[in-house]
Amino acid sequence: MRTDRTRKHEGISFLLIDMKAPGVEVKPIRLISGQSPFCETFFTDVKVPKGNLVGREGEGWTIGKRLLQHERSSLSGGGGSAGKLLAGRPVGETAMAYRGADAEGRLADHDLRMRIVRHEMDSRAFALTLRRAALESRSDQGPSAATSIMKNVGARVTQDRAELCIEIMGMNGLGWEGEGFCEEELHQTRVWLWGKAVSIYGGSSEIQNNVIAKRILGMLEHQ
Repeated sequence: MRTDRTRKHEGISFLLIDMKAPGVEVKPIRLISGQSPFCETFFTDVKVPKGNLVGREGEGWTIGKRLLQHERSSLSGGGGSAGKLLAGRPVGETAMAYRGADAEGRLADHDLRMRIVRHEMDSRAFALTLRRAALESRSDQGPSAATSIMKNVGARVTQDRAELCIEIMGMNGLGWEGEGFCEEELHQTRVWLWGKAVSIYGGSSEIQNNVIAKRILGMLEHQ
């Protein structure tokens, strides 16, 4: 992408750039989870042919916003790498394995039991909402600004799951390496750390709130 000196959205154009072109430099960013799914990308005097312009000049921000709607739709549903936060056995089963049951066969910790139930209800309600939105989008023109709502809710649900699992496992959920931890525990530690980015990528929760206020609720700047 490129912008004019005024940095107005109207000055942005969307360009396809050959990542092997001279002047393009990519440096992987290592996250606290140990993974490197993101990179710093530098463009030093890179020349791009006019034929690589997508759409019309000055309409790059419109295209970018549309692409973000598709990205948020995927992220909110646990698509792609976000699915890691939803993988594995149910939270309730993990709790029974680590915390044990009472005389009636229920999870012994009453407070934890209630929070797991609340999380499971939120997860199922959210999944049904996603399914309904997907069905409605078939008769529309794809994802709408409502994806910002789903992105925020999806971030909360998936992060709640990760936090619950770490709490349930206790110190076993904080291992990075070593014989004292099983594969599931080491995986959960990385999922928990990786999940901190869920409320940031695809547009942070604060940005989503602005989109919801302006494009869905129709609120003005002074409101």
